[in-house]
Amino acid sequence: MQVVEVGKNAKYQKEFIEFPVRLYRQDACWIRPLDTDVEEVFDPTRNKRFEHGECIRYLLLNNNGETIGRIAAFVDYEIANLDNDQPTGGIGFFECIDNQKAAFMLFDAGKSWLQGHGMEAMDGPVNFGDRDRWWGLLADGFEREPNYCMPYTKPYYIAFFENYGFKDYFKQFTFGIPTTWDKLTDMSQAVKDRAQRVYDNPDYSFRKIDKTHLPAAAEQFRHIYNAAWGAHSGVKEMSAGQAQVLMQKLKPVIDDKIIYFAYYRDEPVAFFVCLPELNQVFKYVNGKLDLIGKLKFLWHMVMKTNHKAFGVVFGVAPEHQGKGVEAAIALRMPYEAAHNPNFQYTELEMNWVGDFNPIMVRFVSQLGSKIVKTHITYRKLFDETKPFKRCPVIGRKSPLAPKGGSAATGT
Repeated sequence: MQVVEVGKNAKYQKEFIEFPVRLYRQDACWIRPLDTDVEEVFDPTRNKRFEHGECIRYLLLNNNGETIGRIAAFVDYEIANLDNDQPTGGIGFFECIDNQKAAFMLFDAGKSWLQGHGMEAMDGPVNFGDRDRWWGLLADGFEREPNYCMPYTKPYYIAFFENYGFKDYFKQFTFGIPTTWDKLTDMSQAVKDRAQRVYDNPDYSFRKIDKTHLPAAAEQFRHIYNAAWGAHSGVKEMSAGQAQVLMQKLKPVIDDKIIYFAYYRDEPVAFFVCLPELNQVFKYVNGKLDLIGKLKFLWHMVMKTNHKAFGVVFGVAPEHQGKGVEAAIALRMPYEAAHNPNFQYTELEMNWVGDFNPIMVRFVSQLGSKIVKTHITYRKLFDETKPFKRCPVIGRKSPLAPKGGSAATGT
């Protein structure tokens, strides 16, 4: 077996994309990611992390020159030491045949590269970018299709990571919940009561996003996001420019019936951003958003064949937490579904709830949702004599559910 750097080798670049297609051909639930979404991570012209970081990709070849594994390693020097006891980088996009020796050769390649760049630990599998994409190793929920840009990985990878010395840094839960009132039988009455108190308070109001005024919506989103997350470990405040770019990226897939803002005396104080679950459409394009792929995408969007929504980000300004605003805004979708007989979505998956946020875990559970998938983010200290610490737990004043922003790990 031989580890080779992908670099600018066109053949290797193609293999980095194509190898998982062969590896998962028998997995009915695996959905091929869009090639361009993966390629964007490794393109300095499209990934801003290259401004303060570096990355490398490797393939593992067998004696016949066939690809049997892949991995990427990366470091963002701006946050490698942020909230860490040691400079920490990351490895990700790990895929491998069922062979521990092969897996360890890939891990060794990533570790060696990170050590050569001053790192003393590595997290994985993670992303050279925000943690709402390509983050974590699937530990349960293999019978369900992955959400857009979330990893679907082989069950045997768990043993590879743990046998190599990776330890559970935090878990990420995906909660599933129906969107119709009649199926919300497990919802806590206390949640309903808290929401009703807010609805009865004339100082609070709720509105769906206005697609005709997206720049204003972006600024409101930024206002709430920075209030909720600006002081959170490892998360930077969002600039006005970043908010506008984000909203423009989302514009083609925004459904104004499932993005909600809450206001207190007309000041934005909370948001619940949901989107159509795009993998339910992209699974028909085989990774290619070319002309045919775009036509297929458009057809499925127009025909509304997708009945799953997913929660992208959910936040409440600290001064309005614990007052029922969380419950009130979370119940806007069931309210919409109850009053719209043609409501498209029958299920919602809340895609990224860390176990370091017990307030959010408890709250989402009280909505009547169930954990349907678990991903694990692992960390390996290169000096194993040092004490291992899990990700710090968020305290009472939590912004609730982080999605974007810089991660508290080194990537």
